[in-house]
Amino acid sequence: MRRLTRLREQLDHWHSLERQRAELQELLELAELDEEQSMVAEIEREARQLLRAVERLEFRLMMGGRYDDHDALLSIHAGAGGTEAQDWTEMLLRMYLRWAEQRDFKAEIIEMLHGEEAGIKTVTIELVGEYAYGYARAEAGVHRLVRLSPFDAAHRRHTSFALVEVVPVLDDEIEIEILAEDIRIDVFRAQGHGGQGVNTTDSAVRITHLPTGIVAVCQNERSQLRNKEIAMRVLRSRLYELELHKQEEELDRVKGEHISAGWGNQIRSYVLHPYSMVKDLRTGYETSNTTAVLDGDLDDFVEAYLRWRMQ
Repeated sequence: MRRLTRLREQLDHWHSLERQRAELQELLELAELDEEQSMVAEIEREARQLLRAVERLEFRLMMGGRYDDHDALLSIHAGAGGTEAQDWTEMLLRMYLRWAEQRDFKAEIIEMLHGEEAGIKTVTIELVGEYAYGYARAEAGVHRLVRLSPFDAAHRRHTSFALVEVVPVLDDEIEIEILAEDIRIDVFRAQGHGGQGVNTTDSAVRITHLPTGIVAVCQNERSQLRNKEIAMRVLRSRLYELELHKQEEELDRVKGEHISAGWGNQIRSYVLHPYSMVKDLRTGYETSNTTAVLDGDLDDFVEAYLRWRMQ
């Protein structure tokens, strides 16, 4: 029913644009007959607006993946480099939260582990909104930062890495069987900066899937039951992603292709020194406005990725 509703809405959009096109065509013919130049100019302006609307819907057709219309879980993990990489992870978190705000996605942090000195070791946010996974999957991969380190007394240039993982939120609509004997559930006191009572009770939940070693943690809610529900949803999505990777690896083997998933496969470089440049290594798209990108201006990179993937 959700899919039917979504398809009907899409069809209504296209029919509405077709009606607008037909009306503009009729008005243009009348204006040309009466030699009304002012009316012709107004029709041309409306036609340009119509064209932009068509292009937006045309771009939406790239969201044809099975789960592109789902919500997304976006996780960021600090790479090697200690405090440097953990600070980079926190910068990426800020970037994605601002991007979500600009796209009218609801973003909720459901798991976060702070670094010992500064930054974040790992964090997972849930993005809720129209085609959240379809857009966010463009960010999956290794992100590389080059800058003058604020943690280096000599102020030398450092390179940091962080891994971004993106999976669709699948809830209960997929057949992933999780047996009670295959999981271990631990409860513990939530860790945070305090001040809101989150760390006064054993409400945080950690679920470990014993056969795979996959761990899902949630400590955002005060209710232990609610944290358990969210952690199970995260675990279900990650188990599905594991099965999906297995299928893709088998397909690559049959095709004779080899795709390395190592840390050396960075998808994007952010250079703040000795020059300013953000470049996506898959699509070749780049910009020198690093400030805007780190403030969440990612749509051009996402669009370039989707067009590259279609090609």
